[in-house]
Amino acid sequence: MGRRRTHVIDVMATWPWYINVAAGALGFAALRMLAPQWHERVAGTPTALIAGIAAQAAVAWLWLGLCLLAAIVSWAGARRRRRLLDTRTGLESLSSNGWRDFERLVGEAYRRQGYTVEETGLGGADGGIDLVLRRDGKRTLVQCKQWRRQQVGVSVVREMYGLLAHHRADAVLIVSSGAFTRDAQTFIVGKPITLVAGEDLLGMIQKVQARGTAMPAARIEPELRESKPASEGLTCKRCSAPMVERRNRRTGDVFMGCSRFPACRG
Repeated sequence: MGRRRTHVIDVMATWPWYINVAAGALGFAALRMLAPQWHERVAGTPTALIAGIAAQAAVAWLWLGLCLLAAIVSWAGARRRRRLLDTRTGLESLSSNGWRDFERLVGEAYRRQGYTVEETGLGGADGGIDLVLRRDGKRTLVQCKQWRRQQVGVSVVREMYGLLAHHRADAVLIVSSGAFTRDAQTFIVGKPITLVAGEDLLGMIQKVQARGTAMPAARIEPELRESKPASEGLTCKRCSAPMVERRNRRTGDVFMGCSRFPACRG
């Protein structure tokens, strides 16, 4: 079942903490200084009741407290996401937390690369749009699959391809802690869809950890292409699955590997 935010504090907590502090301070000042003047001007009119409520000191303090609470929640959430990413050390660690933390991990990995990340609340443990990435005027829909022992099939990719057209987005990104089936690899050829397997996600996270800052776009895009089939006719000699282009994280050398890795090491 999808998740939807129903509380104001949940929405405000998605803003940076300093935005909440600024909104609280400005709103408090406006309510304390301007609301009483407004109340005097509209005395005897239908809006006098609203103006009178706004002029109450308790309302100003309530707004300030709400913004400060949202700022604390926002700061704590950002700290948790940073720690979540910084403590990942291997493929098993990608699946050591729940699916919700896996979404946060993926979001933080792309946030540190300069993307604006929106946690939509439209997805869930069973699928859907989990994140929306924005950068350079382009919008990418993201689905996160914390499937370590089960490969992500073509049905999931087809569903996201339909959402791409429905939401008029620029691209789709499907991130898994495991791998993708041969049919899924084949389906994305010629489509604005990127599949990021667990091994590729771990490599990206390790690069972000090493740099500690946002990475230039030119150094990110090759990472997003590593899971795409290099050729429909090039298959693994061991299992006949499509071969994909990969990059050695230590040397930077490009090589061809089986798309079913680590199940197959062809």
